Amino acid sequence: MLEMRGITKRFPGVVANEDVDFTVRPGQVHTLLGENGAGKSTLVKILYGLYQPDEGSITFDGAPVAIDSPSVAIRTGIGMIHQHFMLVDTLTVAENVALGLGKPLSLTHLGPIRRRILEVSEEFGLAVDPDAYIWQMAVGERQRAEIVKALYRNVKLLVLDEPTAVLTPPEVTDLFVTLRRLTADGRGLVFISHKLNEVMEISDEITVLRDGRVSGRTTPAVSSRESLAMMMVGRPVEFTRNIAEQTPGPAKLEVQNLRVRGDRDELAVHDVNIDVRAGEIVGIVGVSGNGQRELAEAIVGLREIESGVVSIDGQPVKSPTPKQVRSMGLAYVPEERMKYGSIGEFTVAENLVLVDHDRPPYVRRGLLSLKSIERHSRQLVDDYSIRTPSTTTLTRKLSGGNIQKVVIAREFSGDAEMLLVAQPTRGIDIGAAEYIHEQLLTQRAQGKAILLISEDLDEVMALSDRLVVMYEGAVMGRLSRHEATIDQLGLLMSGVGEPEGAAVA
Repeated sequence: MLEMRGITKRFPGVVANEDVDFTVRPGQVHTLLGENGAGKSTLVKILYGLYQPDEGSITFDGAPVAIDSPSVAIRTGIGMIHQHFMLVDTLTVAENVALGLGKPLSLTHLGPIRRRILEVSEEFGLAVDPDAYIWQMAVGERQRAEIVKALYRNVKLLVLDEPTAVLTPPEVTDLFVTLRRLTADGRGLVFISHKLNEVMEISDEITVLRDGRVSGRTTPAVSSRESLAMMMVGRPVEFTRNIAEQTPGPAKLEVQNLRVRGDRDELAVHDVNIDVRAGEIVGIVGVSGNGQRELAEAIVGLREIESGVVSIDGQPVKSPTPKQVRSMGLAYVPEERMKYGSIGEFTVAENLVLVDHDRPPYVRRGLLSLKSIERHSRQLVDDYSIRTPSTTTLTRKLSGGNIQKVVIAREFSGDAEMLLVAQPTRGIDIGAAEYIHEQLLTQRAQGKAILLISEDLDEVMALSDRLVVMYEGAVMGRLSRHEATIDQLGLLMSGVGEPEGAAVA
């Protein structure tokens, strides 16, 4: 079906792919593994026509092809679900699908498209409202819209970049059943994931990239998580963590009877009560779109609170603002690092001082101190292992994991005593995730109060002292790290049980 031979792609100062061979056969799930910056995204962007290779060739269905645009890729029979969404925020799901098909955006043409979206949604178990505007949708809902958009077409080869990032364990199981149906029909799938358990379960073949080159080819039958991780990062990776027991201090962040409305004026957060104490991590678990985003935005002052109170370090703040909560000692790592956590057209150095650029030593007599900014930025690049050609590199040119490290470095290196961290490792590789987990545990050991919002069950179970499960904006249950299981959390995330009233975590 697909043969990529000798693919090489160079950017200024970087060789993204070097002499890469990659083959996908009909009816096969071929997984592409590698750290952020290893060359995976570049390789699939070449396949989808977003980049052109400097060297090498592509053959599809036995014939040489020149894929110089996504439209050519689609006509060839290649579909792709991007890690960073390729959707127009101001249009509905149906309009986005129509746009991709080249259809005029009129109600006449949208009728059949809407019906087909509903059919595809039902067939593949992906709840998507064809009339919902993208800007109103949570990250997980947008991901599902991307999946439906790709499956809407009858593609022969489908590239899936982190397709399970926002699904519950039962939904992942259902998706894998769907993927197997697709391969049974003779379609080929390129599966990109950093969840090694999933890779072992769904893959027929696995190709691992490191530093732009193929570092290994294998199959699940002769592999383990440890061997795959070794091929990815070139060193052993720690999968289990011994978290030191420590007695938490007083409550630093408290949420009391919080009610918050969503973008469609629906009640997105229902009477939620949470407290986070010094020296502990409280994990918020739930499928994307169940109130976590609205909860986080309300706490940091990005969304209006309908009722209830947020207390920071014992001080009630009924209508917080971003500047106010930051001045009170609460740092924020948002779930969308590209949209809210960083400015792509700013340099690495500029993003690292983004929230403190108006304070000494970065400003003197009303002027920026470029030497102080450069010195501080170089120190953070070293301390947080940020892979960048220089501190003057535009942030948008970094890999997703390194952009996340920039955000983490900025927020963790300040004097904040509380951290609200949303989806810290979404879409990044195992090596970067391991490093970010270490940083979170370091902050915990230093006595920081950390509210961790994540849809990765392994992550929250490994890091959290206590877990709070949300479903449709309400708290479904509270568990300690020692008593929580994947099955328990999966059921609560699916809404099995009764939401609680106004008990405190």
